[in-house]
This record gives sequence, structure tokens and C-alpha cells, in this order.
Amino acid sequence: MVNDKKLFLASCFALITTAFSFSISAGTLKQLGTDLGYTAENLGYINSLWFFGFPIAMIVGGLIYHSIGPKKIMQIAFISHFVGAALTLYAVYVVTDASYAMLLFSNLLMGIGCGCTEAACNPMIADTYEGDTRNKMLNRFHMWFPGGIFLGALISELMNTMGLSWQSQFWLIPIPALIYFFLFRGQAFPEPKGEQASLSANFKAMLTPLFLFIFACMALTAISEFGPQKWTGLIMESSGAKPMLILALTAGLMAVLRFFGGPVTKLLGQTGVLLGGAVLATLGIYLFSTQIGSMTYVAAIFFALGVAFFWPTMIGFVANKVPKSGALGMSIIGGVGMFSTAIFQPIIGGWIDSDIAEQSALGLTGTDLDLAAGQATLTTMMTFPIILIVAFTILFFWQKSSNKVAA
Repeated sequence: MVNDKKLFLASCFALITTAFSFSISAGTLKQLGTDLGYTAENLGYINSLWFFGFPIAMIVGGLIYHSIGPKKIMQIAFISHFVGAALTLYAVYVVTDASYAMLLFSNLLMGIGCGCTEAACNPMIADTYEGDTRNKMLNRFHMWFPGGIFLGALISELMNTMGLSWQSQFWLIPIPALIYFFLFRGQAFPEPKGEQASLSANFKAMLTPLFLFIFACMALTAISEFGPQKWTGLIMESSGAKPMLILALTAGLMAVLRFFGGPVTKLLGQTGVLLGGAVLATLGIYLFSTQIGSMTYVAAIFFALGVAFFWPTMIGFVANKVPKSGALGMSIIGGVGMFSTAIFQPIIGGWIDSDIAEQSALGLTGTDLDLAAGQATLTTMMTFPIILIVAFTILFFWQKSSNKVAA
């Protein structure tokens, strides 16, 4: 018999593990770079391996979900999370070249663990619930990514204040991993519904214009959300606000919003939520790029309001509007988001290095240099949600027209 409550709880702890690996690596990025002498571009490649491992695991997991089941996928997730964190801890004790390679591999492994979590848990939750309840539970499941980032960011800030090393913070990652491992043990899992289990039907559904449009949009929603967040520690350090508190505020508000995501989506519709999110995300990043001090926290609020519903709404849109794409379709959509984020990590790092050089040539130094360069990079990042405003306006009227035809 399927114990949906225990499966959902285990899934949430798995997503908290994913969030810890994200927030702790973001919070320790500057310390790691300083200790090991890495440029922002070097750090970008380290970041990118996390985001590459994630979609690889999601897509492969989506392909094999119906053959091996979510339980085995989550066992792979546990091993990847655990070994990835351990290798990160060990990397600092080996010679420089080897440590860089080890950090690349450890981030790849942690990304694989996180991707396996999405590949197993999204379709499992979609198969367990239906209709509005499915939207509500997907939002509540994805609430624990920002929720875990909130917890991880606060703990990271506390440990930094106590003078603890960045390596010690990585010991936090295996804790929720051990919890979800034991919660999943011995559990029965829901059966996939109807034609969703057919790969041929999945691929046919993914070749439709609607799926391909969402596929393209997901690349931009993901980088709009993860771009500013992953680089918070480096970009925001000289803004007059504490970077990890900005990350905690953003993630905490996103978690609360996702908890109430069901009623919001029911009121505005999925396309309305996406369009409104793009507008608010643009405003949030604009404020990040122009404000300092306490106003930076105001910017974080607008940014959180903008990106909070992006990920679960995109997954839910595919589940509701392209249901025959099945587990694979949801994995592909999540996967393209992470591939996009992975590709842009070293590019963003390059933007930062370039902006630092440009502002330095103008005579800026110290915190003034860091602030000007960080704000210039954020101005460039604002391009992503601006494009989404146009795309989601098209989607809004497209779906409105489709609903009239269906009626």
C-alpha cells in the first residue's frame, strides 16, 4: 500500500539536501576562491558542473523511471550527494591542480544527486495526485528548495560569523540525505498512469509546438532564478547588505509563496503566474543593480515574488497541458533549465571578471570597484526576464485562444 504522506515527506528531505548543496556552495564560493586562488571564471566552471550533473541525471532518470522505478533512482541520489560532499571536503588537502579537478567532479556528483531527486520525485508526486491537488502538492514539494536554501544560508552565515571554515559547512549536506534514505526504505510507490508510461507517446507529445515553446522558455526562467542567487555571495558582498541574509530572505519568501502556490495559480492561472513573475523578476534584478544598503533587501523581496513560482509552474504546466509527455517530459523541462544555468555559469563569471577590469580601468578600487562591477553584471542579467515578459505574453494569449476554441 502506498503511504503518500511518508513518500512526500521523504521527497521534501531529498529536496532540502539539494537546497543545502546549492546554498552552502553559494555561501562558501568566495572563501573557496580566495583560499585556492581561483578567478570568477574558474568558480563559474565549478558551479557549472553542479548544473550539468543535474540535467544529465534528470533526463536519464526520466528515461529509466518506468523501468527501474523511483526507489532505485533515489538510492543513486543518496550515493551521489554523500560522495560529492565528501570529495569537496577532501579537495583542499591535495595539490592545486588535483583540487580543482576534484572540485569539478564533486560538484558534478552533487548535481547528479539533485537531478535524480527531481527525476524521481516530480513524476511520483504527479502520479499520486490529480488536478488542483497535483498543482498544490508540486508547489509544496518545490517549496523545500527555497526553504532548504533559507535554512542553509542562515546556518552558513552563522558558521561564517563563528569563524568556521568553509569546509566544515559541507558536513551539513549528508544530514537530510540520511533522513530521506531511511524514509524511502521499504516503501511502495505509485504506479504511472495510463499512456504516460509509453516512451513513444512521451516523445510524440514533446514534438508539439506548445512543449517546444515551454522548452525554450524554461532555459530563461531557470537562469533568471539561479543566476543572481548562485552569485549572491560574490556580487552582493560590497552592497552594504549581508549576501547570505539576502539569499535567506529571497529563499524564505519563495518557500512561503510556494506553500500557498495552489490558490495563487488557481486565481491567476498558470500563464498569468508566469507573466507576472517575469515582470517582478525584472524589477527585482533592476533594483539589485541600482540599490545599496537596506534597499537591497527590498530588491530581494521583489525578486523572490518574481521567481518563486517559475520552476513548479513550468513543471505543473507540462503535467497539465502536455500530460502524455509523462515523467520524461517533466525531466526534459527541468533538465533544459539546468543545462541553461550550467552553460551560463562560466559566462557570468567572465562578465564579472570583465566588469571588474572595466571598472578598474576607470580608477575604481576596493569595495567601490566590487560594487560597480557587480551591479554592471546584474544589469546584463536583467536581459533574461525581459525576454520572458515577451514570451509569456505570447503564451498568455495563445492559451486564452486555445481555451476559447476548446469551449
